[in-house]
Amino acid sequence: MVDAVTEKPPGRQPRVLLLYYSYTGQSQKVLEAAGEVFRARGYEVTTAPIEFTDPRYAERFSRFPMRSVWPEFLGMLPAQTLQRTGDIRTPDAVRAGDYDLICIGSPTWWRSVSMPLRSFLKSHEARNLLDGKRFAVFVVCRRYWRENLTGVRKLAQKKGGRYVEGIHFTYPGGQLPSMLSLTSYLGSGEYKHRYLGVRLPPTNISAEQIEESRRFAARIADKVFGKRQG
Repeated sequence: MVDAVTEKPPGRQPRVLLLYYSYTGQSQKVLEAAGEVFRARGYEVTTAPIEFTDPRYAERFSRFPMRSVWPEFLGMLPAQTLQRTGDIRTPDAVRAGDYDLICIGSPTWWRSVSMPLRSFLKSHEARNLLDGKRFAVFVVCRRYWRENLTGVRKLAQKKGGRYVEGIHFTYPGGQLPSMLSLTSYLGSGEYKHRYLGVRLPPTNISAEQIEESRRFAARIADKVFGKRQG
């Protein structure tokens, strides 16, 4: 458990960084909701989206929806299974600020940390950002979230980060229907009720999960910076 202790210099509000990779925007959504809570408390909030620039894969992630969803979707499986890293680009905010809390938004790729986020967390830049800093993890996934959250936590801790707490948001439906729902969305950019003859559950982040992210952010703020007065 992390004690509610404010380590920021006296006279300034806490500084929070929202760090994420997000192809479809789901990780971005939950972090933006959390950022609303931090801003309402008067904290200084900065966003830092990671850009996936690796020439082997970047083209498929430069557009949405995917042009050939199954080859492109399945094409990431070998690299994910082997936990490979690749070329990325980070905004100046990653290097320019001294943050009191870092919120990491992590989409799940094939049951694990996505290659862009893993690449950052294994970099020297991550050490400079995370060393001695508190961090929380926001995992977005279709079904399997535990390996992703555990992976982000361990990678960030290896860079000196101090883990506060994590949360996961899963999409509804069983294994096959939820996969078809997601791949249908990736390939069309639209929500569909049926795909390949299968009735589909909704996919992506719901309004209820956005509220859940806000509640989680409030809990993290209380834990790290102390409860609001009044």
